[in-house]
Amino acid sequence: MLCVTEETFRLAETFTIARGSRDEARVLTVSVESEGVTGWGECVPYARYGETMESVAEQIRSVTEPLGREALSGALAPGAARNAVDCALWDMAAKREGKRVWELLGLAPLAPVKTAFTLSLDTPEKMRRAAARHAHRPLLKIKLGGEGDMARLEAVRAGAPDTAIIVDANEGWTADIYSELAPHLVRLGVKMVEQPLPAGQDDVLAEIHRPLPVCADESCHDRASLPDLAGKYDMVNIKLDKTGGLTEALALKEAAEQEGYGIMVGCMVGTSLAMAPAVLVAQGVAVVDLDGPLLLAEDRDTPLVYDAVGVHPPPRALWG
Repeated sequence: MLCVTEETFRLAETFTIARGSRDEARVLTVSVESEGVTGWGECVPYARYGETMESVAEQIRSVTEPLGREALSGALAPGAARNAVDCALWDMAAKREGKRVWELLGLAPLAPVKTAFTLSLDTPEKMRRAAARHAHRPLLKIKLGGEGDMARLEAVRAGAPDTAIIVDANEGWTADIYSELAPHLVRLGVKMVEQPLPAGQDDVLAEIHRPLPVCADESCHDRASLPDLAGKYDMVNIKLDKTGGLTEALALKEAAEQEGYGIMVGCMVGTSLAMAPAVLVAQGVAVVDLDGPLLLAEDRDTPLVYDAVGVHPPPRALWG
């Protein structure tokens, strides 16, 4: 039996990117029950990919028996709906076998991973103050993508002079803006820039100088995306809501590594239930951005543990 429920979690503060602001995280929680064993998964529908809460819930409810991961990949396209169901199936399988998901996959025991913390788009002064509050974190991710980005970057660096920084433009730049800002990004110690140009309008990245790594986010969904990234990107951002779940995320990670891409594992703004399977994918990668629960004012009853060591593997009571 499959059930899907819409849930809302308050954010600790307003979160803003180039496309807009939000004060809450709206997620779909999926449960899959068979023979008394229930598995759980979560997804965050994303309007940028034409998803709504209603459309994704409808896709999830369209799934019929036999319910298995192989059948699922044929029944649903990559995206949020398949993610929630796929992760719920992995959770149910682990519970049925009395093992953790990483054991089922033949992976080594999971270790904590250090995650970025995201500063949302704001005025330079507010971003400077936010950077100062979070300067103790190992990595800050800066949301940009609009007029005044250079002033924001300078302000963040002033607020956190010793913290590593990555930048996410959320498709908000042009090639000229990237070329103008790139030397300053290097000067300010920025380690990577994520999706500077709109997906589908990024061919120019293969023709211009890239003085720091460029990571594909909106341009990379699953393994089918990889052929179009050649020569344009140095890294790929793997998000389970794009790949359609843990199964494809792990396959994309392996394929991307074989093609020489650096790996980033990211997330939408969701709860610990959404981050839990991504911790498996995040083992040993270059950049981890699984800070969704850190942005929330409320979380699942059994949340992930975040501390100075990083985000820890999920407890059994949460997932997997």
